[in-house]
Amino acid sequence: MDKHRILILGGTTEARALAARLAGDDRFDTTLSLAGRTLDPRPQPVPVRVGGFGGAEGLARHLAEEAVDLMIDATHPFAARISRNAAEAAQTAGVPLVALRRPAWERQAGDLWESVGSIPEAVRALPQAPSRVFLAIGRQEASQFSARPEHSYLVRSVDPVTPPLDVPDARYLLACGPFGLEDELDLLKRERIDVIVAKNSGGSATYAKIEAARLLGIRVIMVERQEPPGVPAVPTVEAALAHIDHLFSADRKRGV
Repeated sequence: MDKHRILILGGTTEARALAARLAGDDRFDTTLSLAGRTLDPRPQPVPVRVGGFGGAEGLARHLAEEAVDLMIDATHPFAARISRNAAEAAQTAGVPLVALRRPAWERQAGDLWESVGSIPEAVRALPQAPSRVFLAIGRQEASQFSARPEHSYLVRSVDPVTPPLDVPDARYLLACGPFGLEDELDLLKRERIDVIVAKNSGGSATYAKIEAARLLGIRVIMVERQEPPGVPAVPTVEAALAHIDHLFSADRKRGV
């Protein structure tokens, strides 16, 4: 029996978990694609492809050449360019696409959120008075805050921020979640943080900083997601597996 070929665009915990579930399913030949932005990626349960495709056109060509039957966009909720390319490539190649997206965080009573649509908007939303700012947005876009050198910055990321911010006062914390509530409370109090800049990534691994900010009355500038339109999405690995089963159920019933 020919196996269905699945391409997972990964880089998230959910992508790895889905790949692990599919690895033990004889119906599928699964490949996990990683952009290669993490310097020391974890071992993966299925064959891995590292690096870009050359935009939407290159990805569409890859889908056709590899006879991919299903593409799953399980990239980070803020990998907007990759998600747009995936949507365009799937349409061009005629390959089904589903996005695996953990639900976004929702504002709770006591949250002091200011929602913005992009990192440049977040930069502009910083206070006018010099403040102690916790950047919890990863390393790739942190340098944009060099435009506001009057603030003091604590930047947390998995990999080093290079080049560093061009500001008088910036410190860097290398750490990988999940983060606990007590640790986040201690960090925010110890560093006397006035405002947090965060991305609405969803999930539990990094939510503790949001809960800690609520408890301490700290303002959060929340960068909201910009999802590509028209792409069906599922919120969990289990839902993704159900979607896959439904998509290929006809073959299973025929015994193909």
